[in-house]
Amino acid sequence: MTIEEADPSAAARVLFGNWTGRSTVPSHSLYPHQWSWDSAFIAIGLRHLSPQRAQVELESLFESQWADGRIPHINFSPSVPRDAYFPGPDFWQASTPSGVETSGIVQPPVHALAVWLAHQADEQESVRRNFLAGAYPKLVAWHAYLREHRDLGGRGLVAIVHPWESGMDNSPAWDKALARVEPAPAGSFTRRDTDHAEDADRPTDLDYGRYVQLAATYRDHRYDDAATPFAFALEDPCFNALLIASEHALASVAKALSLDPAPHLQAAAELTAALVKELFADGIFRSRDLADGELVAADTVAGLIPLLIDKLPVATELLTTARGPRFRLGEVRMVPSYDLTGPAFEPGRYWRGPSWFNTAWLIHRGLVGLGQAELADALRTDVLELAAATDFAEYVDPYTGEARGARDFSWTAALALDLERAQL
Repeated sequence: MTIEEADPSAAARVLFGNWTGRSTVPSHSLYPHQWSWDSAFIAIGLRHLSPQRAQVELESLFESQWADGRIPHINFSPSVPRDAYFPGPDFWQASTPSGVETSGIVQPPVHALAVWLAHQADEQESVRRNFLAGAYPKLVAWHAYLREHRDLGGRGLVAIVHPWESGMDNSPAWDKALARVEPAPAGSFTRRDTDHAEDADRPTDLDYGRYVQLAATYRDHRYDDAATPFAFALEDPCFNALLIASEHALASVAKALSLDPAPHLQAAAELTAALVKELFADGIFRSRDLADGELVAADTVAGLIPLLIDKLPVATELLTTARGPRFRLGEVRMVPSYDLTGPAFEPGRYWRGPSWFNTAWLIHRGLVGLGQAELADALRTDVLELAAATDFAEYVDPYTGEARGARDFSWTAALALDLERAQL
């Protein structure tokens, strides 16, 4: 009996349907390649179906790692037509020494956490396959790239250099910085995302043109962080919070390999102190725009993700904000991606208001760690109900729960599966 036959659940069918042999596409229509933080979230769900498949998911992603340690945000599949997604491999002009074609930017570093959870799902299989020993040096190099090459503000925090690197592409937190960017000419590229999703759910053509220009500038400077004149560079609280969580996970990996966990615990402590000192204001974490050194006056779900950090000193204040009028945790569907009272709030447009399943999963993890059992259980129930009711939508309206974006979305299925199985 195959694992597909062994688990006929709806979430499992989505993951099996999006499996390509060594990795899982987020969506066959909208995202037909392998995405970085998607694969990490997908592996967290796959570990309940097949720990080995979860390990392979992550190992296949690590094959796209560059010599400098970065893990690009897209690992392009040679079996997919080159123009099926834009920007595709011809635009990025990037590849590993072994010839794997990739993008040149990165995504949030949730990978070490995914590796540790995949290992815990079947430790004997992990040891048999040498999974942790193979992943550890790659993760060390990945974190070193971020801390050594992306501390652009000199504050001990990692900076993103493109909205896509945040994973929250169209967030209102990027509006001010993006307004400085001259967009690529409208006729110089052809969008593919609007072939598969409603225009009203996606970024505007103007913003997309700015995304393209930022990526082209980085490409034309050969993805050199020291040489590129970044028009967009911000310290993002979600990105840094996930690096902290992954440093804690990497400490556990090191310990399991009989290595010293202290460097990872020290890195996590240093990052946590910098995060609280530099980005916490008005009860929430905010992004800092390195162009002017100012915190961005836009409150987004990225500012709540630090709830998952172990022993976060401002956790009580942050939880109060999550439950307050800006996000209404426990009162609306999951967790809105942007301040419900904010001037740029749109309930259906990509990262400008809708609730997402991956951020809900991260906040649920934080609530469990804080001992907030009632809130955590309510959020878990909401995630499971919405995932089933929307055919595993990419994201939903925070008031109505209406499905938005793609359906049969892999991380939605994977994280719903995790919340269901992890409670058994």
